[in-house]
Parts: sequence; C-alpha cells; structure tokens
Amino acid sequence: MRALLVVAVLATCIGAASAQTPQQQQQPPRPGNANLRPVPDGPGIRSAELQGLDKVTARTQRFYVPVGKSTRFGTLEITVGDCLVNVPEAPPESVAYLTIVDHKPGQAEERLFSGWMFASTPSLSALDHGVYDVRVLSCTMAQGSSPPSSR
Repeated sequence: MRALLVVAVLATCIGAASAQTPQQQQQPPRPGNANLRPVPDGPGIRSAELQGLDKVTARTQRFYVPVGKSTRFGTLEITVGDCLVNVPEAPPESVAYLTIVDHKPGQAEERLFSGWMFASTPSLSALDHGVYDVRVLSCTMAQGSSPPSSR
C-alpha cells in the first residue's frame, strides 16, 4: 500500500512539473523587497526604458525594451527578463532583470551581465565594459514604437 501511495505522489509531482510552461521555469528570482511589483496594467507594452552610453563616441541613446524581448546596442544584446516598480507609498524605484551578451565580430559571444539593475543606484549592480555603459531609467508601459533618441 505504501508503494502505491509513493508512486501516486511521484506521478502527481512529475505531472505538475511538466505542466509548467518554459517561461514559468525561466522567471528570474525577484529581489527581496516586498514593495516591488510589476508595472500596473494599462495601454501599451510593459517595458524597461534603458540608456546606453558609447564611451568611444560619447553618445547616449535611450531605448525601450519590452519584458521578455531583446535589443541590440552596439555589439551588445540586451534582454529584459522582468521590470518592477515600487508601490505608490514607497520611494520611487524601478528595477529590471537584464542579461547582456557581447557579440564581438570574430569572437565567441560573452555574457557580461545577468542580474537586477536598479534605476536609483546604477553603480550598485553595473555593467563592466570598456566601450559601453547600460543603465535602467524606468519601467513603464511603452506606447507603440518610437525610434531611439541620441544626444
């Protein structure tokens, strides 16, 4: 009887694990702040507003990356895994889970960064690259698509 019970429990656990979608299994771990939550629903697509700096040309570029999508900035491929904001009662904060991979021509790809980046303290968890800097500006519901702005 015990063996039958063990088999039934194992079958239930295996069925529940296989029922999870791949996206559920790949969710980044959330930071330990109870005040953080996803951007409230509204018109548009939940996105991270990022700013990139090319240190060689001293040009900055702002761009929006939808959660779960990737974009290119120079040789970097930036993927946004999640984007959270503080509740209204707490001080303003935006935090994004980024994965940044460098695709230098003629070289193997190199993962440079994978983790949470905070808008209020970019140096707390920063990309370390000789040519590029990337920082989180905000998490928002992006309306349509607008071309990146250079300054």
